[in-house]
Amino acid sequence: MTKSLSKYSQQQTQVQSEKIYDTQCPFCSMQCQMQLIEQTIDTNKQYTARGIDHVTTKGRLCLKGMNAHQHVFHSERLTHPLLKRNGTFVRVSWEEALQYIGEQVTSIQHQRGHHALGVYGSASLTNEEAYLLGKFARVALKTKHIDYNGRYCMSAAATAATQTFGMDRGFTNTLSEIPHTRVMILAGTNIAECQPTMMPYFKEAKENGAFIIVIDPRQTLTAQMADLHLQVKPGTDAMLTNGILKIIIEEQLTNDSFIERRVSGFEAVKHYVTSLDLKEISKKTGVPIEQIRKTAIKFAKEETGMIFTARGVEQQTDGVATVKNLLNILISVGKVGKYGCGYAAITGQGNGQGAREHGQKADQLPGYRSIENEADRSFIANVWNIKKEELPRKGVSAYEMIKKIDKQDITGMLIFCSNPVVSSPNANFVKNALKKLKLFVVVDLFVSETAKLADVILPASSFLEDEGTMTNVEGRVTLRGAAKPCPEEVRHDWQIICDIAAVLGKSQFFSYQSAEDIFNELRRASQGGTADYFGITYERLRQGDGILWPCPKPGHSGTERLFETEFAHPDKKAKMFVIPNEPIVQKEQPTEQYPLFLTTGRVMSHYLTGVQTRKSPALLARHVESFMEIHPKTADKYKIEDRVLVKIESKRGSIIVRSVLSEAMRPDTVFVPMHWSGMQNVNHLVAADLDPLSKMPSFKVCAVRIKPILDNHVNELS
Repeated sequence: MTKSLSKYSQQQTQVQSEKIYDTQCPFCSMQCQMQLIEQTIDTNKQYTARGIDHVTTKGRLCLKGMNAHQHVFHSERLTHPLLKRNGTFVRVSWEEALQYIGEQVTSIQHQRGHHALGVYGSASLTNEEAYLLGKFARVALKTKHIDYNGRYCMSAAATAATQTFGMDRGFTNTLSEIPHTRVMILAGTNIAECQPTMMPYFKEAKENGAFIIVIDPRQTLTAQMADLHLQVKPGTDAMLTNGILKIIIEEQLTNDSFIERRVSGFEAVKHYVTSLDLKEISKKTGVPIEQIRKTAIKFAKEETGMIFTARGVEQQTDGVATVKNLLNILISVGKVGKYGCGYAAITGQGNGQGAREHGQKADQLPGYRSIENEADRSFIANVWNIKKEELPRKGVSAYEMIKKIDKQDITGMLIFCSNPVVSSPNANFVKNALKKLKLFVVVDLFVSETAKLADVILPASSFLEDEGTMTNVEGRVTLRGAAKPCPEEVRHDWQIICDIAAVLGKSQFFSYQSAEDIFNELRRASQGGTADYFGITYERLRQGDGILWPCPKPGHSGTERLFETEFAHPDKKAKMFVIPNEPIVQKEQPTEQYPLFLTTGRVMSHYLTGVQTRKSPALLARHVESFMEIHPKTADKYKIEDRVLVKIESKRGSIIVRSVLSEAMRPDTVFVPMHWSGMQNVNHLVAADLDPLSKMPSFKVCAVRIKPILDNHVNELS
């Protein structure tokens, strides 16, 4: 017994080596700085993650960050190229995979033209890779068809901020100002589960006496923190904000001097909202007049205030309009461009901000330049050493590319680190459309639901291996190190892009030796643009806590607060817009056949479509399957007990999930998270209606019906 214990103790202390990898969490937009500690005990490797002190994240890590490394070492990780032969993936060399891609691309271009090819990017890519992918599409493929999964995430907020302020940087100020802000409106954002390491900023604000207002159909963990929760009826957010604005104006709580000096469009907005009936707004939104009034007066009267938005209000057919109306509120009381005041779009994906700044969007060039602007086209053509006339014009949004694939206008597609088979609305249609492609190439860490349909799968590098810059939720550019080498035959995304360009005869445009080489070209491409990174260098990033853009020249300290003296429109003013109570694109409403609203969202332990987080045993164990949150009264009406299987149907399809009774829900609404695939993919139910301005799908509002089923009927019904 004593000998056994002694041997055990000796084994536990026999650490043969220790390595420390400095990196950043790959998941949400907080981009928490972290170290992964690798200890070798005998022949076994053990890993522990710990947060690093940083100006943004203060050494914090959430559940996902602490376990992010687990998917990197998973046995199903892709480590070599795969080529589909006779319906089965077989291992091939890089040379064979690249040759196949080159031949197929050339064939499609010859038969159907350059625009028969499409590229689908990701907001999980580094800035360097996002930039390079945009260049690859337009220079190597010469196609106008490129967009990315951020279209489903940040496009509504980005469009609204650009139209209102003249530019979009997510945060107009910094996280550090939140604790000193007196009143905050959190509209459709569940920070507690989606960005947990941001929550201490709000808790500190509450300790300092801040008043927090949450707008959400669910009583989320974030709403539980609030002083006032407006439990709005799904799809009526724009109408609710009109009610708030009406009270601010009619109670003469506007900042008239600010409006006169720095705002255009106010009179038209005033004329419209004062004509509205507040009782009707209250009835249609489900929010009592006294709560609307309290929100308006509290936000207007406090000295400082901020408004935060996320997918809850943005993923709708009037998402842009709703955000613009929230910005109408902000501007009307002059709470922008000064300490403790501003707007914050809570970016979802890790590089959701940077990925949309440098050329992945259908209508954009690096530096947030417009692909339709002649001066912008000339500038980028000069950086890329091509003729301006060779640059394609703007393409279409992510979902619209899928529709072009269905019509076979696009017959070849390259997808980088994204899973549209699960993440897109009307998911059955998307899957069937992708099956029609003549060439389908997917670059990823795992064989995702989308990758299963591919002709070629190429293995991508993970966050531990891939050096590059990321731009966090507040617009702070940071450098993610990569001390760990790639396993086996894995290559970096930027190397894969360069390799494909080479087999297409375009290597002279893609002759980079490192991520830093790409970043230095990105700096030049962004110079003078809205998102100006020119003054940022790897050397500067290695020495500090990151730099907030715009940073127009070397030595510039970055820009912590935007719009202190002027906005980014040519007249230097912010614009207010009349927002109709009813959206231009009508939202699906409950009917006798489909009597309930469905809304979607996230849970803390998973990320996006779950491809990475389900490879983490520690995260998977917390949420093995999807579920439907439902109010007990509604459950009783439909004879649904707690923790039973339920079939949910819309006009587009059906799914099977487990019920969770919760008084946090509105009785007319059910909630299902977005992280699961197959018969639990909630996007089988979601309509493909798009916001006319941002082309954001309406994930948050659709009509469904529900019924309990027996476990042994699952296969039959699915």
